[in-house]
Amino acid sequence: MSRNEYPRPQFQRENWLNLNGEWRFAFDDENVGLKEKWYRNETAYPHKINVPFVYQSELSGINQRDPHDIVWYYRQFSVQAMDKQRVILHFGAVDYEADIFINGCHAKNHQGGHTSFQVDITDYLAEGQQTLSVRAFDPHMDESIPRGKQFWETESAGIWYTNSTGIWQPVWLEVVSETYLKEVKLTPDLDQGTVTVETVLSHHQPQMELEYQIYFKKQPVVAGKLSADTGKLRFSVDLFQEHIFRSNFHHDGWSWTPENPQLFDIKLSLIDDGETIDQLQSYFGMRKIHTENGMVYLNNKPYYQKLILDQGYWPSGLLTAPSDEDLKKDILLAKEMGFNGCRKHQKTEDPRFLYWADQLGFLVWGECAAPAIYNEDSVERLMREWTEIIARDVSHPSIVTWVPINESWGVPKISFDRTQQHFSQAMYHFLHALDKTRLVISNDGWAMTETDICAIHNYAHGQKDETQKYEYFKESLHTREKLIQRISTPWPIFAAGFSYQDQPILLTEFGGIGFDVSGQPGWGYTSVDNETEFLADYQRVLSAVYGSVGLWGYCYTQLTDVEQEINGLLTYDRQPKVDLAAIKAINDQFHVSQVE
Repeated sequence: MSRNEYPRPQFQRENWLNLNGEWRFAFDDENVGLKEKWYRNETAYPHKINVPFVYQSELSGINQRDPHDIVWYYRQFSVQAMDKQRVILHFGAVDYEADIFINGCHAKNHQGGHTSFQVDITDYLAEGQQTLSVRAFDPHMDESIPRGKQFWETESAGIWYTNSTGIWQPVWLEVVSETYLKEVKLTPDLDQGTVTVETVLSHHQPQMELEYQIYFKKQPVVAGKLSADTGKLRFSVDLFQEHIFRSNFHHDGWSWTPENPQLFDIKLSLIDDGETIDQLQSYFGMRKIHTENGMVYLNNKPYYQKLILDQGYWPSGLLTAPSDEDLKKDILLAKEMGFNGCRKHQKTEDPRFLYWADQLGFLVWGECAAPAIYNEDSVERLMREWTEIIARDVSHPSIVTWVPINESWGVPKISFDRTQQHFSQAMYHFLHALDKTRLVISNDGWAMTETDICAIHNYAHGQKDETQKYEYFKESLHTREKLIQRISTPWPIFAAGFSYQDQPILLTEFGGIGFDVSGQPGWGYTSVDNETEFLADYQRVLSAVYGSVGLWGYCYTQLTDVEQEINGLLTYDRQPKVDLAAIKAINDQFHVSQVE
């Protein structure tokens, strides 16, 4: 199995070369690869691996779970570039640190296991076949590295899953002109009826022009051309002035929502002396998210979020989806159950997932894998990854919230330590400084500092016969005052020195009903023995949530089983445990119209 789809659908060129598939592979437990110049020695690679699947996964062809901190990849490829063209090599993600060698020459070092990077390899190319080597360094015992749910031991346990090392997202090439569109950012303004386009060129010359064409449902809306006389261009396009929007600007027929995910297509062309030298396709959605009066608003209307916690693991691919269809399928299954979005948990997901969320209508809360400890290294590493996450994903309409910290992971003393509180505040303001269009949560779960949403976790609902425990859960959800005073964890909702400021309150982790249908050992926060009990428990817990006048949405734990966790609504291989229509009927008990 291979991943053959275009890896970056929101920034798409017509001509590209897929480098997924079979590569040579080697473990370097003695760390001798650099000294022995394995990047110049094809015989140093005794194994074969199926990229982009990590060696720990079944689909890699190796399927070995022992930790190896250093691994090497090698392959040959052919590419033809004419004069005044550049060859750009792209990596979706390499966990954790990657060194790239082209024809025996070091071309790039990148740190960050969950973000994309590229390297211009033109000056390293030779005649005939080219060689590409990748050294991946992933020290599994370094707790300052953002690793999320990846376990540092051989066998997964508790909430920790199989480790992933090396290339885990697609690798591909593009041949572009000497001057090309290096970056594109699209920022819609629903209230003004405009979209702001920002581009960065690799170089620029005074005679160049940038042409844009915007379409809605394949019909042309507006087009224009401007001088590309600087390396960075920024301009706004007024969509409101066009006839189709004049009479009903806020009409739901052209804004983006999960129920009606309308998208605009945009084509950007870079023109030099009348000749098109670079062209790409993208899209955007007219979508606005904000908070007001203790509620979340989507496109200026109150919107109740019904999210599902999604870990983004697969039995055969681990962090890497076996196919593009699998990414799409997860969204379709969640929507079939009545969820309107997900919290993509402790993982920065493949851009193809975000593409399908945009296309199908599915809210996404974006996260980054967390480090386990707090020190100067973890701070620097997390800030760098978030910078690259925003740069890559900022134009996706499906993403409505950023979650930089979860349950005090990486900031274990945040409830009382001002240094770690300052970091949480800094992340909150840093993400807002990079992206003015989304909400930011300071520390999802508890011990929050400055935050746009009061996001609390509560697994205290217990079994149906635990009356006292359940009744507390039910009563604590009744009002905002009781919600922020709950005691289901040792930590208060807000860190010392901070207090509730009338933010919308969402229950962002709860449920976790364990139901084993596969016969494998596992655990859940509570457990049931059959479908009838499962649906009864799910009804009981959701009724308490919907009965709350203080809550403004939720995120149920979780979409699928993951390894030893059996608390998913679906099995690990995405088979329904119960009738999905029954789950939807329970989820549909509450409608946004009830608060409009």
